[in-house]
Amino acid sequence: MALDIAYTSGVIAVREKYLLKERIYRLCELSAEEAFRMLLESGFGGGAETATSVYDYEKLIAVEEEKTDAFIREFAPKKGIAEYLLAPRDFHNAKALVKASYTGESAERMLAPEGLIPIATLKDCIQNADYTKLQALCPRLALACKDATTLLEEEPSGEKLGSIFQTALFEYLKACTKGTRVLSKLLSAKADMTNILTAFRVQDSEQLKGAFLPCGTLNEKDLEVLLGTNKEKILAYFAKTPYAEFVKVCVSAREKGLPMTQAEKLCDGYAYSYFEKKKYELEKSEPFLYYIYRRKTESANVRIIFVCLLAGLSEQEIKARIRGKESV
Repeated sequence: MALDIAYTSGVIAVREKYLLKERIYRLCELSAEEAFRMLLESGFGGGAETATSVYDYEKLIAVEEEKTDAFIREFAPKKGIAEYLLAPRDFHNAKALVKASYTGESAERMLAPEGLIPIATLKDCIQNADYTKLQALCPRLALACKDATTLLEEEPSGEKLGSIFQTALFEYLKACTKGTRVLSKLLSAKADMTNILTAFRVQDSEQLKGAFLPCGTLNEKDLEVLLGTNKEKILAYFAKTPYAEFVKVCVSAREKGLPMTQAEKLCDGYAYSYFEKKKYELEKSEPFLYYIYRRKTESANVRIIFVCLLAGLSEQEIKARIRGKESV
């Protein structure tokens, strides 16, 4: 970790040739079987050595994600950057394990690949309600687990459970951004857009307050405007913010009674779009981050494409779901 940035940029330049790039759109134009063959030929996820059936496309994605994680661990310019990129897995896995411990169900299908903390360690701490090891590794996550356990014992709520871990994650990520301005900017935008989406989903200011995420530029008063139904007032209020177009997308979806799918897509793809827009002006740790988000976006798009192809969606419907080019 913390290798010379020039050296890392050279490694990235070599490995970029393995990215799918525009072939992502070609996959949308084929049948599921044809797209799968093309994916194997590209070497994505280890190719034919990893999977032989179109229904095993997740195996290819899993291998690709493992390679991305390994690259992060080896080449991240700073420890904080590696933590920023990998820690969300730990918070997700801890939430899944706490929930499974309460319901008595298996957490296996809900677990993501390991982040910074071994899943075995998380399991041991949560099953025994002993967070000593976790406290030493990540105090904020240990506290979230304790708060979540108390919640489920006193007032079981999936919504509040999710809020506990999401708030804890954003607070943790805020600490990771110190000294890396671009990460601070990305986290702030992520928090703001997530809060905007929340405001369009909740019923009142109390619910909004309970789900509010720190780290953004918008405060609770700003978001309360979105609880109203006056379209012109909402659009005028956010017209001079960086989220004017994003709010328009949300307002349109609410007016039509549609889910916030397009807004979610913009939120999820923000980091990639941010770097894509300035790809010829990247500096310091930005080439590394751009490469990582390109890989993550490609894996996400492969999953979207094969889910859609196997569900029988049209080329146009699939391409409309692809992440990457849109930006706010």
